[in-house]
Amino acid sequence: MNVVADEGVDKAIVDVLRAVGFSVKYFAESGAGASDKDVLAAANAAHSLLLTTDKDFGELIFRQRLVSSGVVLARLEGLSGSSKASIVRDALTGHYSELQDAFTVISPGLLRIRHREPPQTTEGP
Repeated sequence: MNVVADEGVDKAIVDVLRAVGFSVKYFAESGAGASDKDVLAAANAAHSLLLTTDKDFGELIFRQRLVSSGVVLARLEGLSGSSKASIVRDALTGHYSELQDAFTVISPGLLRIRHREPPQTTEGP
């Protein structure tokens, strides 16, 4: 299971995901300062989920309609690193296949998975 973690993701989360078998490319280790579009492109190229704490990815996916292999937005402010890591680990291990090609928000006690609707087609007479 592959994950690309944006540089804003806590290292504790990355460490826990790696410990349970995820392959994680962590932009804080290799690529700090990369643009959001570059991070998204890296996740897409690797057919990986993109894990982030940056709400700007919602803009890229829904407003700019950029393609993604799946984005997971962790909204866990105020929690300890170990609590954040446990919540993200449980969400990813329990729902990995559902998170593919979706925009997911993880917050304390809530996992919201939203699949982007396919483009509307019009049929002629």
